[in-house]
Order: sequence, then C-alpha cells, then structure tokens
Amino acid sequence: MRIGILTAGHAPDELLPDLGDYPDMFVNLLGGNGFTFQSWAVVDGDMPEDIHAADGWLITGSRHGAYDDLPWIPRLEDFIREIYADGRPLVGICFGHQIIAKALGGKVEKFEGGWSVGRQLYDFEGEEMALHAWHQDQVVERPEGARVIGSSDFCENAALIYDNRILTIQPHPEYSSDVLDGLIRYRGHVVPAERVDTALKTLGAPVRNADIARRIAGFLLDSRRG
Repeated sequence: MRIGILTAGHAPDELLPDLGDYPDMFVNLLGGNGFTFQSWAVVDGDMPEDIHAADGWLITGSRHGAYDDLPWIPRLEDFIREIYADGRPLVGICFGHQIIAKALGGKVEKFEGGWSVGRQLYDFEGEEMALHAWHQDQVVERPEGARVIGSSDFCENAALIYDNRILTIQPHPEYSSDVLDGLIRYRGHVVPAERVDTALKTLGAPVRNADIARRIAGFLLDSRRG
C-alpha cells in the first residue's frame, strides 16, 4: 500500500542530520506494515498531481496555523475534500488534524487555554494513553460527521474519526523524546516558560507511540470503508 505524506512543515534544521524531517519520523513510526511511502512538501508548494498518486494519505504537523493566509493552504483543503469524497483513507496529525477539520466545515483557533507541550494523558475510548503534544491551536468545533475517539481535560477534540474514512489526532505519536527535546531547545522560545518547565520534567517518561502507530496502520489497511 502506497502512503502519500503531505508535509505541511519541517523539523528544525538542527534536528535533520540525526532525527530527520517529519516524513522520516512517520516512515519510522509506521514501518513494518508493508507500506511504501512518498512525500510531497506542500508547505513549499509541492502538491501531488491528484489523489490517485497514493492509496492512502497522511498530513503532518506544521509551524503554521490552519487559518493562516498562505497560498498552499486552500489548495491543501481542496485536496482534502477530494480525498474524502473519493473514500481513500486519510490520517492527520496536529496541523493535519486541524486542517482536515477546517476543510470539512469545522473551526480551528488559538485555544484560550494556551499551549500544550510535552507528555500529556488522553482518554482513547476508555484507554488512557500518554503522548507528546506540541500545539497552541485546537479544533474547537467539529465538522458534521466527525466523532470524538480521543480527548483530555485540556483538549476535548484530541482525536476524531470521520465515517471510517479519516482519522485525525492532535498529539504527536511520531515524536520521540529526542524530537521533543530538540523542539524545546530550538523552538521553545515561542512557548511560555512554565509550560516548557513542565514538559522538561516528564521528558523521557514512557509514551504510547507504538500503540497509536498500530491504530493508524490498522486504519490505513482496513478495506471496510464506505
């Protein structure tokens, strides 16, 4: 199964030699499931020719907001709507989670509660999962047909599923502790100091990345979608 990765942002330059860019992190996360991967840097204006270029799609995180006035964002939203209409599986992580919601009629904004950074606990349909977070924006209004499958006290719409055709997750299962540490070091200046301090206290504590990877892979491989 060919997975197309739509790269909506890039990791800090300082992390690239050792940890790779965001597509590399997803290849590592989802490896071993029989997938092949191709990435397009949509953030740089590189869009696939059409939705048939891959069997399933994944949209990465980004430094940008889903509401930003950037020329590639409306093009990406159109592409999302085409994928949804076609029924190919689509996964969105962080910015991907948000831009999919916006494209399909939801609302995304800077959350009044501020930033969520570091290891956070989420309820995934009754199962507690710790995952790394790095976001200020949130989906504050769900699109019609989107059902909550993951939430926390801080982030009500932390994971959504749309008619078994789209799966989106606000936290970052692709982030290792090393990636999070690098983001704090090279981009932490945009985050309030007390949130950074709290994140540093749990750096290296166990997270459930592998469990979410299995969920994502199972979703992508599931042929029973309509």
